[in-house]
Amino acid sequence: MDHQEESARLRKLGLMPTIQRVAVLEYLEKNLVHPTADEVYQGVKDSFPSLSKATVYNVLDALKRAGAIRELTISRQAARYDIMTSPHPHFLCRVCGRVYDIDLPHAVQEGDVVDGHQVESVQTYIYGVCAHCRAKELKKNTALQVQGEKDA
Repeated sequence: MDHQEESARLRKLGLMPTIQRVAVLEYLEKNLVHPTADEVYQGVKDSFPSLSKATVYNVLDALKRAGAIRELTISRQAARYDIMTSPHPHFLCRVCGRVYDIDLPHAVQEGDVVDGHQVESVQTYIYGVCAHCRAKELKKNTALQVQGEKDA
């Protein structure tokens, strides 16, 4: 999206399209890695040297309240932000700390009725070891095993 499209999107959400809001929204559109507020700040501060961390936090809060982004509380260290506002599950790797969108075969969605309960909101967080870290660990273990066989 360009500045005009972002500005129009903000107006639709009832927000004044300030340069800071447009910059944060554009950053989130281009960085689908579920960044923290500090990561957003680091990503936009070079383009806007006078931008403060407090402004970034305020912009993220305004975007969240307007429904433009979702705040993820998947990690104890810091909230993360997702430009995709539709409910979907997230996976946090305990090794590298990255957060991934993940597909589940039978995801519960808003509006579903489960055991007689009306679902109004869904936040699914899954914790474990991501495929990349698992592959690195398997490679390391294989190398150790080969070295052990050579030493024997």
